[in-house]
Formats: sequence, C-alpha cells, structure tokens
Amino acid sequence: MRIFPDLTSCLVLLLLLDLIGLSSSRPAHTPSLCSLIGSMVPHFDRLINLSKKLQELSDEDLSLIAAAEHRLDSLLEIPHTAAAFTQPLKVNEPISQLYNLSESYKLHMDWLKTARENMSLSSQPAEGASHHLLKLTHLLNSSLHQLQEEVPQAAPPSLPPVSTAFDALRFSVEVSEKLRVFVLFAKRWIRVLQKLSCPRR
Repeated sequence: MRIFPDLTSCLVLLLLLDLIGLSSSRPAHTPSLCSLIGSMVPHFDRLINLSKKLQELSDEDLSLIAAAEHRLDSLLEIPHTAAAFTQPLKVNEPISQLYNLSESYKLHMDWLKTARENMSLSSQPAEGASHHLLKLTHLLNSSLHQLQEEVPQAAPPSLPPVSTAFDALRFSVEVSEKLRVFVLFAKRWIRVLQKLSCPRR
C-alpha cells in the first residue's frame, strides 16, 4: 500500500535523464572520480531495501497513517518535473544537489532513529539508512573536491516533535516514501554521470 501518489509518473521522468543534454564542456576522464561515482551505486541499492523496512506495517496501520496529515516539510526533495531536465547540466550540478539531498536525508534519518528508540520501536532500518547516507555524503564530498568545486553548506532543518508511537510510525512512512523517490532519481543521475565521467572499456 502506498501512502504517497503512485511513482509511475516519477519513473517516466527518470527516463528523461537518459536523454539529458549534458554540457559539452566535459571534464577529462578521471579514474579517481569515476571510482567515486561507481562506489555510490551499492549504497543506493541498500537504501531502497532499507526504505521498505521502515514501513513494514499492517494494512490497518497503513490505512490510519494514510488518513493522517503529512507535515514533514523540512525534508528536501529531488526535483522530478520535466522542467527540471530541460536545461543542460554540468557534472558538478547534480553532484552538488545530491550532496545536499543526502545530507538532508542523513539528518532526518538520525532524528527518526532517535524518535523510534524513544517510542520503543525498532531503530535498525533508520540506523542502517543513516550509515549508507553518511557514506554517500563522503563520496559526494570527495567527488566535489575532485571537480574543484565548493561543498554546499545548508542550515540544520527544523524538525517537529515526536510525542507518540503513531507519530514515529507516520514519519517513518513519510520519510521512507520520499527516500525511495530520491534514491530512484539519484541512482539514475549517477548512471548518467558514469557515462560522462568514466571511459568506455
């Protein structure tokens, strides 16, 4: 059962990434950058699995959560409209965006882990997701240094209080759904960057 709208439209937009007209000012093939980009893919795969574990609830619980208001506005979301893919991109632009988004999800996952622990709920999926998001931010940080680009800095998000177990479950589902969309787009972006930055064998 999905709490948020079906991902079909998002998946269609993912295909646009294969047709992106990336900037013609491509960097020279850099083995270290290519290795960094390739190292990100397994972390995205693990995050997909962990996002599912964050909402392993009964249909009854999911129905109650679906009827509740979702109000986690502090969580950054990856742009997934057609307009977002119509302009040529430089290599550093998606990497900077992915860094910001990974950092945002990392902070939210740490908050969610604490919230679930306080409500005596399993925190292992959130802890695992936080670990892989941390690894991603390190890889993206190193990639930006390879491109001689500044690492973006963002203000810490303002996170809502979690006073009940229901709140913790509701936020778990909301974060997991948004994380899934983020990972689908991020992984496809990384595939495009691999084609751009890595020499063909």
